[in-house]
Amino acid sequence: MATTGAQGGAAARPAGPQPGGPVPDGAQLREPLGGPVPGGTQADGARSDGPGVEPGRAEALLTAPGAPFAVVRGESGALEYATGPRTLREFVETVWAFGERPFLVAESGGYSYGEFLAASCALARHLVDVHGLRPGDRAAIAMRNHPEWQVAFWSAQLAGLVAVPLNAWWTAEEFTYALDDCTPRVLLVDGERLERVAGWARAHGVRGMVFHHEGDLPEGFERFADLDELTSPDPAAGPPDVDVVPDADATIIYTSGTTGRPKGAVATQLAQAGAAMNPRFQAAASMLGRGIVPGQGPAPVTLMTFPFFHVAAFTSVYAAMGAGGTLVLMHKWDAGRALALIREHGVTHYAGVPSTALQLLDAAEQSGDGLESLTALNTGGAAAPPGLVGGLTARHGSRIEPRNGYGLTETSGGVLANYGAEYRSWPGSAGRPTPVTEVRIAGPDGAPLADGEVGELWLRGQSLVRGYWNDPAGTQLAFQDGWFRTGDLAVRDGAGRVGIVDRIKDMVIRGGENVYCVEVEGVLHDHPAVLDAAVLGVPHPVLGEEVAAVVQVRAGAAVSPEELRDHVRAVLAGFKVPGQVVVREAALPRNATGKVLKRELRDVFPPARP
Repeated sequence: MATTGAQGGAAARPAGPQPGGPVPDGAQLREPLGGPVPGGTQADGARSDGPGVEPGRAEALLTAPGAPFAVVRGESGALEYATGPRTLREFVETVWAFGERPFLVAESGGYSYGEFLAASCALARHLVDVHGLRPGDRAAIAMRNHPEWQVAFWSAQLAGLVAVPLNAWWTAEEFTYALDDCTPRVLLVDGERLERVAGWARAHGVRGMVFHHEGDLPEGFERFADLDELTSPDPAAGPPDVDVVPDADATIIYTSGTTGRPKGAVATQLAQAGAAMNPRFQAAASMLGRGIVPGQGPAPVTLMTFPFFHVAAFTSVYAAMGAGGTLVLMHKWDAGRALALIREHGVTHYAGVPSTALQLLDAAEQSGDGLESLTALNTGGAAAPPGLVGGLTARHGSRIEPRNGYGLTETSGGVLANYGAEYRSWPGSAGRPTPVTEVRIAGPDGAPLADGEVGELWLRGQSLVRGYWNDPAGTQLAFQDGWFRTGDLAVRDGAGRVGIVDRIKDMVIRGGENVYCVEVEGVLHDHPAVLDAAVLGVPHPVLGEEVAAVVQVRAGAAVSPEELRDHVRAVLAGFKVPGQVVVREAALPRNATGKVLKRELRDVFPPARP
């Protein structure tokens, strides 16, 4: 989640720590936010009698010289955190301090922090000593959200390997494409994925380890549960003796591939370490905004609904680990089950895509569940309709803090964030950038545009990936002088808040007029009968493109396409009103990370006639 600044004419962030005077209660702030403190409590903070701190002032305090999020400009020209971890191995090794606090809770089992770190170290030693893996080798992970997913990922980091999280819902053909691309030396998979990857492993002589599987194993695979040193690890034994350096590759994470073949975005250790610091900064700024002293109070308990292979999940996992928090996992999304888990575990934070958050709030309202333990509702992975925060506030007042953000696979997670009172006042904004994220709103020639003008969002900062695996042409196209061209249209206001207008490819050009789908979707979401909506462009013989919408209505709701068109017409200009509207109760097609598959929806509309 994130900050502002640019070069070449836009308001640039100074290349160093921000002014602002001493950090209040600095002795308390520096240690809890800089890393876990043995025996201490972290996370959401303790209530203060003082007023909240406005966002700009909060950032100045947190990034001042000597503060935990001070910023310097690195050798690459990008901003970096002056202190904090430089590698993920350095980050994860500090969680020993949280000891027996619960870390991962699931129906299939769980781990305390001590158990998790001991198991991760044991698996890392096994991969090095038994499998003969060396720093830089790739380790592919293909699992649903089992607790062991995190053991597998962090064992790779402790061994200096490049972790390659793969989309758990891919078919065998899709797995084969990615495996051919990244050529891992080991596969870490669950039983559900085993059959889809076993053929590739056999053909390439690659070994693997299987989690949560009781059946027969293919040749070359071993069962995690059969390895005594992994299931009963020595808590005193550390990770393997390997060097992990900041500029080494840490992860290859494949893009969602909604517009073509997935690309493997390669993040260094330094980039992922920056990604681990970003949500901790945003949490601290949020606390100051609510008049709370960061670093005190109970640790968060988060209901994790993002799939672990998605970068939105990384943001939530890093935030929890940095605070000694607990992650409650779901086998499969179900709003009713989510309500039960929130009650059972005293969940304080919800993390998921906007569509599941809306379903959760709707289920809570229908059942009369007051969500008493919840203090924060975090959404990401897709654009949140502006009405989400209004509905949350109408039902729960200011007790549950709304949080929204923006990030990409190429930014290693969230780099913009909007939360609290500012989110309620500007619900259409993606928020402000982190201290190490610079923002440029660029015109077609790449030159910075003035505040208020719509252009392509360019980003630069510590958490950005270094490029695409085996794709120099794609890397050259997307990256320019250290800046990443997101492909998203955005606008920045004078206060530094960034609004995401639309994907460049999703924008509809209707008779020469630009129509931003996100804007129309937000208006449709405001209709009481609408549960979900997607707006897209379809061919038109005269206009070139026409605005069309597919709307999922609430069960039993009765609303006509013309009523929905009138609803949009009352708010937006006539050229933005969908010419075609399909109303249905069936859910919109989404990929595993919550993005609507608009290419499938285009088949809903008849072809244009000349």
